[in-house]
Amino acid sequence: MEEIEFILDSTKEAMSGSIEHLEKSFLNIRAGKASPQMLGSVFVDYYGSQTPLSQIANVNVPDARTITIQPYEKSMLQPIEKAIMIANLGFNPMNNGDLIIISVPPLTEERRRDLVKQAKSEAEDAKISVRNHRKDANSDIKKLEKDGTSEDVCKTAEETVQKMTDNFIKKVEETLVHKEAEIMKV
Repeated sequence: MEEIEFILDSTKEAMSGSIEHLEKSFLNIRAGKASPQMLGSVFVDYYGSQTPLSQIANVNVPDARTITIQPYEKSMLQPIEKAIMIANLGFNPMNNGDLIIISVPPLTEERRRDLVKQAKSEAEDAKISVRNHRKDANSDIKKLEKDGTSEDVCKTAEETVQKMTDNFIKKVEETLVHKEAEIMKV
């Protein structure tokens, strides 16, 4: 029984991890409004090591269409600008000597559709991940059955894993619907 509880707990934890990963991925898919998370994937060459932008500069959003970046050291203006270009986020940073200013262009209908496709792809990856965790749990339960755990206990555990899988897949779909609505809202 203890082993089955462990399998169920670790499966639930792994599936929760898939949902968390999906939510983080969705933060990088912009929905029209400027936000500091849009630059979450930007790493700057800071004295030889790749450092997240948020650790070497102050990132602000003064309005819905603008992101300003104020580096803690003025000498980092050029490297930050270069890192934003390398990150290929579709932004054109402007350097005024003190700040880097990014104007976030409004999304076109075509770009919104592309972002929805990207979101659907991320959601599908999350579903696959959840199903893989189910498969791992079921194979662990089958091993226990071979090692002498009663068939009824194993059947019940497999049913629990299936219910868990259904719930997490439903959560993925709800998260996707919410993100889709956010992207398509003009």
